[in-house]
Amino acid sequence: MNTSSHFDRRNFLLGSSLGLGAFALPFLDAKGADIGLGKGGILKGLHHPAKAKRIIYLSMVGAPSHIDLLDHKPMLDKLYDTDLPDSIRQGQRLTGMTAGQARFPIAPSIFKFSPSGKSGTMFSELIPNMAKMADDICVIKTMNTEAINHEPAQQLMYTGNMNSGKPSIGAWLSYGLGTMNEDLPTYAVINATHSNPGSNVQAISARLWGAGFLPGEHAGVALRSGVDPVLYLQNAPGISPELRRTMLDGLGQMNAQTLADIADPETRVRMNQYEMAFRMQSSVPELTDISKEPAHVLDMYGPDVRKPGTFAASALLARRLVERGTRFVQIFHRGWDQHGNLPHDLRAQCGDVDQAAYALVQDLKQRGMLDDTIVIWGGEFGRTVYSQGGLSKTNYGRDHHPKCFSLWATGGGFKPGLSYGTTDDFSYNIVENPVHIRDFHATILHLFGIDHERLTLKIQGLDARLTGVDHAKVIKGVLS
Repeated sequence: MNTSSHFDRRNFLLGSSLGLGAFALPFLDAKGADIGLGKGGILKGLHHPAKAKRIIYLSMVGAPSHIDLLDHKPMLDKLYDTDLPDSIRQGQRLTGMTAGQARFPIAPSIFKFSPSGKSGTMFSELIPNMAKMADDICVIKTMNTEAINHEPAQQLMYTGNMNSGKPSIGAWLSYGLGTMNEDLPTYAVINATHSNPGSNVQAISARLWGAGFLPGEHAGVALRSGVDPVLYLQNAPGISPELRRTMLDGLGQMNAQTLADIADPETRVRMNQYEMAFRMQSSVPELTDISKEPAHVLDMYGPDVRKPGTFAASALLARRLVERGTRFVQIFHRGWDQHGNLPHDLRAQCGDVDQAAYALVQDLKQRGMLDDTIVIWGGEFGRTVYSQGGLSKTNYGRDHHPKCFSLWATGGGFKPGLSYGTTDDFSYNIVENPVHIRDFHATILHLFGIDHERLTLKIQGLDARLTGVDHAKVIKGVLS
């Protein structure tokens, strides 16, 4: 048997599924402009006109308390330390941390809220800078999820599935639309530091930005703080750029022969990644050098912008990335899991992100980039209206709450100055306009000109997609 034409069963099936998808998708009807279409994506035309071509996702890992930040419930002040009515809880599943509590004492937020902007949207005193852009952002108060613990909730939030091994939303966008700059990652991930040493920090890993069953080149590339943002990118001592180029050429010839022999798609991925790393040796140092940023821009982000790894520095890096053609930037900021000591810890967390999140949106806006760049801020679920453990006028904690939570989004086709959805007086159940995580994903893809039901890959006999087999819908009410 000629080994150059040999395929084992696994690679034949994988190659066939990729090939069929590649054959079918070019015939999708492109009904509008090709805004955001790059090189190497599976889509040859958009399904409908797009509003967005870039996205920056500010992921607050651990779940910020919506009751203390974005969903104002003034009537709770009269119910301080009374038990949450059974008619509200409705036998809802609880975590092991509060399931054994004898009481579920209502803990009103101790923070003041005030209306902001022409829209009059209510914001907590903890996020005064976000409040200043009330008329720029869309606050969605009725997000909901099935997940009640952090790991599955994060996976559902960022991959559309509570099980590991599924492609992240950034990987799906890279797979569908391709790259807009071959010298930088299409999907970049930044793990920002936090300044509150007492906070409960949730672990995260590459499963949240992985490619799953998509080709590995679509996974997020993690950028680090410091002098070496990407591990192993720089040449070893004694290795010149010319020698590195010669080495890569030789390695490329060997990989090309391997690809011809066994047709393993991962071999092509490795070839592409080696070449990307070579190009990034020139592009990354320029990317991370902020010395030429105007002083007024640096001042807008705040003093932490000059400290590598902080949220402020990460937000500025995100703007520089999307400005240079990176399609999806995700910043993870941990420490938002306040089961106790919430008043202190939540204040510290907000202090890390409030000014820089505002600055990022204004920076994009003044550069004319906000119209086609989505910015999202939020976590993986909400927090309970009742206190976990003890309760006092100055201290309380909140458990996990999946039935409703809040986030905000702006730019790229989201309706500015909107407060969307209504929860009950306890911010416990949704009264009007629920938005499931998969609906949110469908809406994001829609803004990129993609029908979420038509961006698929056949795997294990099924047409897999970001929004899964459940019926997800685009939330038209949040669109401009």
